[in-house]
Amino acid sequence: MRMIVIIAVILIALYAAYKIYSTNKVDKQLDGLLKQKHVILDVRTPGEFSGGHIEGAVNIPLSQLRTVEMPMDKNAVIITCCSHGLRSVKAVEILKNRGFVNAHNGGAWSELEKHLK
Repeated sequence: MRMIVIIAVILIALYAAYKIYSTNKVDKQLDGLLKQKHVILDVRTPGEFSGGHIEGAVNIPLSQLRTVEMPMDKNAVIITCCSHGLRSVKAVEILKNRGFVNAHNGGAWSELEKHLK
């Protein structure tokens, strides 16, 4: 009986992880957006950012996104990125709540960088 419970818990955890990752897809319009004038907003910590980032990206950690003065216009095309694509989804939500109407999820910075080349 104990083994059945353990297997059930593992299966539920795997299903939850699948649902989270499958709904956090990169914006389907990404390639078109990258052809426009845009701002890459990297929402990782400064330590993560210093370990590697997209050239020209603006670094504002997710933890500061609700309160920091944003250096871009509310109509600017903003493409968010982070390490794995989870924080970038939350960043888009925060930006849209702050009135940034053209915020889009770029996912993981390393994958986004490939689209830029």
